[in-house]
Amino acid sequence: MPEEVPSAGSETPGWQYAVASGILGWVLDAFDFFVVIFLVDTLAANFHVEKREIVWTISIALAMRPVGALIFGSLADRFGRRLPLIACVLYFSAATLLSAFAPNYATFVVLRALYGIGMGGYWGVGASLAVESAPIRRRGLISGLMQSGYPIGYLLAAVAMETVLPHLGWQAMFCVGFAIAILTSLLALRAPESIAWQQHHQRSISRMFRVLWENRTGFAYLLLVMTVMSCLSHGTQDLYPDFLKSAHGFTRSTVSRIAILYNICAIASSTFFGQLSESLGRRHTIVLALGVAALALYPWAFGVLPATLMIGACLMQTGVQGTFGIIPAHLNELAPNAVRSLFPGFVYQLGVLIASPAVSIQYALQKRLGYPWALTLFEGVVIGSLILIFSLGPERKGRDFHAADRSA
Repeated sequence: MPEEVPSAGSETPGWQYAVASGILGWVLDAFDFFVVIFLVDTLAANFHVEKREIVWTISIALAMRPVGALIFGSLADRFGRRLPLIACVLYFSAATLLSAFAPNYATFVVLRALYGIGMGGYWGVGASLAVESAPIRRRGLISGLMQSGYPIGYLLAAVAMETVLPHLGWQAMFCVGFAIAILTSLLALRAPESIAWQQHHQRSISRMFRVLWENRTGFAYLLLVMTVMSCLSHGTQDLYPDFLKSAHGFTRSTVSRIAILYNICAIASSTFFGQLSESLGRRHTIVLALGVAALALYPWAFGVLPATLMIGACLMQTGVQGTFGIIPAHLNELAPNAVRSLFPGFVYQLGVLIASPAVSIQYALQKRLGYPWALTLFEGVVIGSLILIFSLGPERKGRDFHAADRSA
């Protein structure tokens, strides 16, 4: 019997399972990524390489994400959201688990590249499943909750540094997440398949890529958005623990505590700004959140006292993740119906690829300018660029995913 087409305000029964699996998988994705961020020194010593070699594996993982977005996004638009989501989360969790037992640096590099494929594949599938399943009136909130999974993963990695690492060692940091992958898979099995996907999916991979080409102008704009957004996110997070240790001599424990605090702020702001975008609109709310990040630049980079740096870091991540909290809804609303996993996921991860040298560029800049100026100049340009990009861009807040696409 054919699916009944829901009305714009109706709820998909069991949508909570879809949202929960989307969020939880993104939490695990981020946790597995930030484990390496916190273990740069430890991994360098274990594999007998310099720190920059471990930093390079971060860029490798980021650079492989578009491959995953293409593979798993295409599968999700062809066969449905749930099974590709399960395959993706089990795949990248297995790659992370194996990283704990890498016998040498070369093997570790290969495993982190393989992990990057899964990391890149997950967001588009998880976001489309969550946002398509959620009621329209809750889309901004669900968007914020979905994206809050990233700072939650960061937060849990910081907590694990204080709990798992001292008692079980660094290898355990790569193992503890696999149980979450199983839980995510079970939740996805309980979730309903997206009705919007059932209405609009294409049976031909070539047709999907034709749809991408037909929407190339929108794709190019969103690619610019996500390239600069990736510089905002990774430029404010990835090297900040090393900045606190190298420039200020903070202990690992102090760095972990500061990271815990600013990630609590990030989690709250992602949800808050996501919900706020339902009344202010997506673009206006994003610009407001970017303003908070701009105000945070000085204490975040030039603070001397631990309290000042902590306040600056909390304000910075409030602005950064407040901006990102709107992205799942914004990208899905601007995406064509037939490729709602492939289009947002690929544009997101291709932007990450283009921006992947950002961490290495920042690390090189700090050698010449010092950490405070390197961080401030890089992120000041990024924030100013994003305010301009979003101010001039399109918006389709409240779009009905069950309705036909607008004609070109």
